[in-house]
Amino acid sequence: MEKEDVIIRGNLVDVWTRTIYPAAITISEGKIKRIDQDNGVYPHYILPGFTDSHVHIESSMIIPSEFARLATAHGTVATVSDPHEIANVCGIEGVEYMIANGKKVPFKFNFGAPSCVPATTFETAGDALDSGAVKMLLDKPEIKYLSEMMNFPGVLSNDDEVIKKIGAAHALGKPVDGHAPGLRGEQARQYIGAGISTDHECFTKEEALDKLQYGMKILIREGSAAKNFEALIGLLNDHADRMMFCSDDKHPDSLAEGHINRLCTRAVAKGIDVFNILQAACVNPVLHYKLDVGLLRQGDDADFIVVRDLIDFSVLQTYINGELVAENGQSLIAPVAETTINRFDCAMISDGDLRVAYNSEATIPVIEALDGQLITNRLMLPPTVMQGLIVPDIERDILKVVVVNRYKTAPVAKAFIRNFAFKSGAIASSVAHDSHNIIAVGVDDESIARAVNLVIEHKGGVSCINGPEEKVIALPVAGLMSNEDGYKVAAAYTAIDRMAKSMGSSLSAPFMTLSFMALLVIPKLKLSDFGLFDGEKFEFVHVQ
Repeated sequence: MEKEDVIIRGNLVDVWTRTIYPAAITISEGKIKRIDQDNGVYPHYILPGFTDSHVHIESSMIIPSEFARLATAHGTVATVSDPHEIANVCGIEGVEYMIANGKKVPFKFNFGAPSCVPATTFETAGDALDSGAVKMLLDKPEIKYLSEMMNFPGVLSNDDEVIKKIGAAHALGKPVDGHAPGLRGEQARQYIGAGISTDHECFTKEEALDKLQYGMKILIREGSAAKNFEALIGLLNDHADRMMFCSDDKHPDSLAEGHINRLCTRAVAKGIDVFNILQAACVNPVLHYKLDVGLLRQGDDADFIVVRDLIDFSVLQTYINGELVAENGQSLIAPVAETTINRFDCAMISDGDLRVAYNSEATIPVIEALDGQLITNRLMLPPTVMQGLIVPDIERDILKVVVVNRYKTAPVAKAFIRNFAFKSGAIASSVAHDSHNIIAVGVDDESIARAVNLVIEHKGGVSCINGPEEKVIALPVAGLMSNEDGYKVAAAYTAIDRMAKSMGSSLSAPFMTLSFMALLVIPKLKLSDFGLFDGEKFEFVHVQ
């Protein structure tokens, strides 16, 4: 029995003609059957749903089906999702897990084939995807593009495996995402000339303009840690056809509060033309990635949202394929019971595993974390020494950071870091880009070991230790995600984030910042399970 047609009325925001007019939208069998202009007076607006043009679902710490529940409440109907994180842990099995779980809910996930697994050879990952494996993924209809090509040196040097992966995507007519922070001039032109179409890593307006002039599309990123909105939003009025919005990495508490709708609100406050904003937030990702997402035209899938106004973009209703999936900030998508996959096989550690011997160095390399950025600085500072060991110095805000191999028992990598500013305790996480070994930072070895062991005990998670107090959020799905209710995970994350900040940190997202301190492909100084790494020279350095 066919369903009856549904009619939705409101002020229709037509991004194509850049007009707004009262209209009635007739929905039949999940499609927009017709759009009729009428004479109604409506207090609300109908516009295409938002698409996050680059996101790692895993960083939300919840599985795709739960991500959909939170995101639809904010008017997001689709994502361009790079399963790079779970692929580094579980390989193709992890990518297939994400696809299968995403299909269980009314939401339009569009996954990519991870291009860099492992991201580097300077760390231990859980799997590897060569060009053959990448081609096998690209052949799947659910795989829409080749995910961010972080190995830009490989592109510039015509590395055989890199070129095969890019060629496989081009042969299928699927776009290739870029990842080239700071790349400019002739090298940027060469990188883009290889057929790489986007970048979400621009730090400055000048860098973005450099890449735009060579034909690249630029994503304005505003995640939980990396924030480039302020630097890039001024470009939107002049380059509206070649820009998009993305979150890249968004923790659950932040996702519960808002998504792409918040970037639209901020852009309006900056005086950006609303049609340019909606082109970036709704239209450009669908066209660039050739997504099966409706854009509010007759015959399109009925994927759209109803908002209170075009200033705050408060979402009243979200429709996907004509189904009402969220209303008044509440998801109508039912939770999905889901199994887990995992690759955790390391032993507990002890305080003794974390000691750093002093060998008469006048200075030692110290990572300087930067709030809201993935890049770090390299400092050379005199060490604090006690009983022949280099130790953290709370007064100088020089704490110890360690990385523990999650895939097998191995020696612990140790270094020192500034700007976490803890006065007590430690935090640890098995979310540590890109290989997701366990990373921890703290003021003393006992606290760090306890925090790490809590993560190991739960086969993945984030933990916080402060004296006798401890909190942990278990992430049993690949050590990256919880399979529990997304709103409960968000609340638990808010609590553990508050606890970490109560220990003295002024970072806006201490756990997210920590997760990027092992991201070797972003300069300048990072820590892998093999040791301290110089991201500019692409070589290891030593604490002593």
